[in-house]
Amino acid sequence: MSFLPDPGHPNRIPANPRPGYNRYINAGRNGPRTRLGAGRADRMMITARIKAMLEECEAGSPAFPPTTLFGEGWLLRVVLDWFAGHGGDRYPLSPMAGARWFSEAWLPSAFLARYRGDPLAESRTHADGVVGHFAIGDPGTTSGLTLAADSRQLVLIEAKLNNRLSAGIKNARYFDQAARSVACLAEILRRAAREPGSMDDLSFLFLAPRARIDDGVFARDTDPDAILRKARRRAADYGGERDDWLREWFEPTLARVDIRCLAWEEVIETIAFHAPEAGQFIDAFYGKCLHFNRPRQRAAFPGPRTGANRPWTYARAQSVAPLAAEARRLEPAIG
Repeated sequence: MSFLPDPGHPNRIPANPRPGYNRYINAGRNGPRTRLGAGRADRMMITARIKAMLEECEAGSPAFPPTTLFGEGWLLRVVLDWFAGHGGDRYPLSPMAGARWFSEAWLPSAFLARYRGDPLAESRTHADGVVGHFAIGDPGTTSGLTLAADSRQLVLIEAKLNNRLSAGIKNARYFDQAARSVACLAEILRRAAREPGSMDDLSFLFLAPRARIDDGVFARDTDPDAILRKARRRAADYGGERDDWLREWFEPTLARVDIRCLAWEEVIETIAFHAPEAGQFIDAFYGKCLHFNRPRQRAAFPGPRTGANRPWTYARAQSVAPLAAEARRLEPAIG
């Protein structure tokens, strides 16, 4: 058996090479052949190269836009990863016992296409982050979210740096990201047959720079009355088909969900309160995210960063971490 690429397809590796043999792969149609080890060595090499390319973003010689790394997506992942291992269950971003977090989950919608070419339809919504008791990979998707039957926590997170919340969809321009996300929460609960009132922690959180929150950028979109008006209008477009869903699932979900904005600075201060070194590194990463995502007019984005890389900012004598000021509705861990 030959283990060289098919001459007609230089980049194709023959199927099922025998164990123990080295394989060859062409870098290009006329490029040099590179010897690769089997399985684990290949994965280690690829992981090492990805790591090196990411480090080049920080070194100032990137092979792709630095915002691929320095953006709200990776900033949120770093923060959620920290809270998953620290801080117990006292904070809005903390997983409860048995819970997990996931980034870029696909959320179901009550307004998916009923038939091909449905003029009212929308697609699934991507969530920047989700914390709670759920499974990923529902039928037909690789990152679709399904709530666990005994779930007690579901926290939907939108992360922003300089952007506003997304506007409406093609078939409903008024149905913006805030209204759409609460509707997704309601549909997740409906599909799992979980009443909103049975959840210990049902939240919709926006993470953004303090300056953007103080400027009131998100206040109008996140107002519950505005969200309710948009959802009622969306349901009305269906001529009564979604009235039961609106009454039985959306309205109880909106009444129960905790909608709030958290400043990145506040979150990083909380991390620094528990782990000054981690807070310092995450604050430095946040600074790079702000740098590479800064608005064209600097004056449009006032305000300092957290100062978490100045250790004396966080006195050891402080008894309450910043995000712990408001108690959460939590019960003992899942049995």
